[in-house]
Amino acid sequence: MSTPGVISHTSPQETLLKHWGYKNFRPLQQEIIQSVLEGNDTLALLPTGGGKSVCYQVPAMMQEGMCIVISPLIALMKDQVTNLRKRGIKAIAIYAGMTRREIDLLLNNCMYGAYKFLYLSPERLASDIVRMRIGKMPVTLLAVDEAHCISQWGYDFRPPYLKIAEIRPLLPKVPVLALTATATHDVKKDICEKLEFKNEKVFQSSFERKNIAYVNRYEENKPHKLVTILERIKGCGIVYVRNRKQTKEVADYLKKNKISADYYHAGLDMAQRSLRQEQWIADETRVMVCTNAFGMGIDKPDVRCVVHLDLPENIEAYYQESGRAGRDGNKSFAVLLYNLSDKAETEKRIKNNFPSLKEVQTVYTALGNFFQVATGAGKGESYEFDILTFCKNYNLENLKTHNALRLLEQQGVIALSDAVFTPPRIKIIVSKEELDKFQIANKDSDPVVKFLLRTHIGLFDELVNVNEREIAKRLKREREDVAKTLELLDRLNLAIYEKLTDKPQLTFLEAREDARYLKLDEDFIKKRKQNFESKLRAMLAYTLNKTRCRSQYVLDYFGETDNYRCGICDVCLERNKISLSDIELEAIEHEIKNQLSQGNNKLDALVRSIHTHSEQKVVDTLRWMLDNGQLTQTDTQFTWND
Repeated sequence: MSTPGVISHTSPQETLLKHWGYKNFRPLQQEIIQSVLEGNDTLALLPTGGGKSVCYQVPAMMQEGMCIVISPLIALMKDQVTNLRKRGIKAIAIYAGMTRREIDLLLNNCMYGAYKFLYLSPERLASDIVRMRIGKMPVTLLAVDEAHCISQWGYDFRPPYLKIAEIRPLLPKVPVLALTATATHDVKKDICEKLEFKNEKVFQSSFERKNIAYVNRYEENKPHKLVTILERIKGCGIVYVRNRKQTKEVADYLKKNKISADYYHAGLDMAQRSLRQEQWIADETRVMVCTNAFGMGIDKPDVRCVVHLDLPENIEAYYQESGRAGRDGNKSFAVLLYNLSDKAETEKRIKNNFPSLKEVQTVYTALGNFFQVATGAGKGESYEFDILTFCKNYNLENLKTHNALRLLEQQGVIALSDAVFTPPRIKIIVSKEELDKFQIANKDSDPVVKFLLRTHIGLFDELVNVNEREIAKRLKREREDVAKTLELLDRLNLAIYEKLTDKPQLTFLEAREDARYLKLDEDFIKKRKQNFESKLRAMLAYTLNKTRCRSQYVLDYFGETDNYRCGICDVCLERNKISLSDIELEAIEHEIKNQLSQGNNKLDALVRSIHTHSEQKVVDTLRWMLDNGQLTQTDTQFTWND
């Protein structure tokens, strides 16, 4: 086996060109790669679509040994593995829903250097079966994707991330690269502390998207306004809504108004999701109406507009979703439509997102019954999980159940994974001689086995995808016959056979207990609720803001205080209508506030009392301040709105 950590003589640029076909790095990529090669623990903040994966893939390819990548999204892990394999790079992913036997086999292969990249869900990283072997693997780099999930101040906190640092003693000389697209100052600090960074290096590109015009509009009839927007803004678009029902309703409304549209949500089966996604990427469908399940890992560069018909839960989520527009650098639009009902919905969300202990216990009991898991059993077991069927069977409200499950996940009781399509797969685990004996003894199965051996490469080395319908068609048999042969091979311990699945997975991280003894960390929940409320109110404040450049507002939120007006958002366009520089406008605003505090609140008195600028400029500023809610006018008197 090669010595892990030995760096090749190939440069980062040569490695990039050889394996990815690019001559140049994107901003900050090269600096991040160099930091990793120097052995530094590194935090990289790059925008969505900014090329985060290259930052760990290039240094891994430059060194002997393998890279472990922690990611919470199964679909993204599978995409990364597929893309690496297309480039001739050996990679695998281990996640919830895989059998212990399959995981055992893959981990053994990793120990002997069979793979360059091992993708793990954080839940799997914490399991004993992984920890027993990880110290024996030739690991050169540990990459943590979506690193904001480690922080309880982040918008997508996941408790298994907190256990990542526990494996660092098993890999004492291995640097950590943490990657995320969005993080506030507190979250950045939390990431470095929770991952126990040494020789800490932080690289952050600006959150500014100069080509995106942020526009907020008050609108009672949102679907009607959406049609108007899509008629004016040509090109491909994404429309985000809150729930699955809305996706179809809005898509149907657009089609009735002669706009090419389809809908997407996690409740659709994998074949439908894949087809709709492919049609949208190929511009066969112009507009995709979707929940936030759509967009992760999709790098379509020519999205001209992203429209939100409902308020996201926080600015981080809004920034990520709206940032799917304009990745080609051309002008694009991020439009948020709101009305009075959105403010009321905000209060409702704060209440509903944190169900009572009794409600959580009810859902927990129902889970145990649904999967027929006995008390004291189930730890580490994964099950296909359809929340709609679950709620229907136990007469539970969908939204409250979803939030109860999120609380159980945040408390480390269960883990939920996204829906992911896994085709049938098989690996022969006995010798050719033993397989021959099976074929002689099972004449009906013999043609299927012969076909597999003739047409599928690597059956004795790793799990290989099989198309049961295609095999049946070629052999002029029923698909069920093919499946029975594969099941028989598995049952006789001659092969590992994994059936097709496209459902989300639910994993019990702890053995099931009596719900009466289920304890929740009330102090933690209280802090999470305060954090959720704070972020939701920040999102509402951004929505209602009429005086501050929207780009500046977002940049300030992420700690970039040294910034300028974008000049293209709705607030800036209104501001551009008056012939005043920013310095003049701020100076006159300050003078007006001073005069109002002294009781000069009538138009004539205000205009006469400000001698530093012309009367017309003072009047223009007053009009601007009235239009944007900074002042209220009653008769001829002005009042400052705090």
